Amino acid sequence: MRSLLLITILVAGFACGSTKNAGVKPGELNGIWIPVKQEMGGTALPVAAFEKETLIIDNNTYSFTAESVDKGNLTYSSGKMDIYGKDGVNAGKHFPAIYEYENGQLTICYNLSGDGYPDAFDTKGKPSYFISVFKKN
Repeated sequence: MRSLLLITILVAGFACGSTKNAGVKPGELNGIWIPVKQEMGGTALPVAAFEKETLIIDNNTYSFTAESVDKGNLTYSSGKMDIYGKDGVNAGKHFPAIYEYENGQLTICYNLSGDGYPDAFDTKGKPSYFISVFKKN
């Protein structure tokens, strides 16, 4: 009886738990996003490094403008994102990432080496990890 009660409590706890991405619906990330903060290898980048960048998400496609324009496909669900470059300097590359959407901000932590999803929103000691925090334009 005790085991059944413990299992019921654990299942209820997991079912009631929520994540910051649980409310992201298909298409909710659509729009024009402007970076407000970026970090790589544990170091914050100066605003001048990203002030002219934009990210446009339209369902499962993206366009990212920096020094050049990159375009491709993306999928996202349950806090994980897969970015596949089709046009531009990242054509043919896959970037696994994690994301969270909270209080109108989209935070994406990319693994630029492409060898697995980041395990946290932290780039310290991880030179191939890149974080960008966006707000909708």
